[in-house]
Amino acid sequence: MTTSDPYGTGGATAMGTSAGSATGSGSGDSPSIGQLFSEVTSDLSTLMRQEVALAKAEATQSAKQASKGVGMFAGAGYTGHLTVLFLSLAAAWALGDWWEAPALGFLVIAVLWGIVAAVLALRGKKEMEAVKGMPKTTDTVKKIPDALHGNQEAAR
Repeated sequence: MTTSDPYGTGGATAMGTSAGSATGSGSGDSPSIGQLFSEVTSDLSTLMRQEVALAKAEATQSAKQASKGVGMFAGAGYTGHLTVLFLSLAAAWALGDWWEAPALGFLVIAVLWGIVAAVLALRGKKEMEAVKGMPKTTDTVKKIPDALHGNQEAAR
C-alpha cells in the first residue's frame, strides 16, 4: 500500500531513520505508525461523513413518502369524524322522536360518547405509562467510549 507523506518527513520515523532501513527490509516507502494512524483517522472521518449523508438522503426520501401517507390518513380521519358526527346526530334525533323528547335523545348520545372518551383516555394513559423509551440504545451508547479505548470487557 503506497501512501503520500502528509508531513514531508520522507519516511523518517521518530528516531530519524527511514522506516525501511529500520526494519531491514529495504523497501524504503513503508509508512510510519503516525502515517498509518493518520490514514485510518482520515478514512474513518470520510466514512462517518458518507454515512451521515446517506442517512440524511434516506430520511428525506422516507419523510416525503410518509408525508403523502399521513395526508391520506388525515383525510380519512376527517371524513370518518364527519361520518360519526352525522350518524350520532341521526341517532339522537331518532331517539328524541321515539321518546317524544328531542333533548333526551341528544343527551343519551352525548353521555355514550363521554363514556367512550373516558375509556379511551384511561387506556391511553395506561399505554403511555408502559413506554420505556430506548433502553437498549441508551445502554449501548454508554459503552462506546470504553470500546474506543480498548476496554472490551467494560464494553460488554
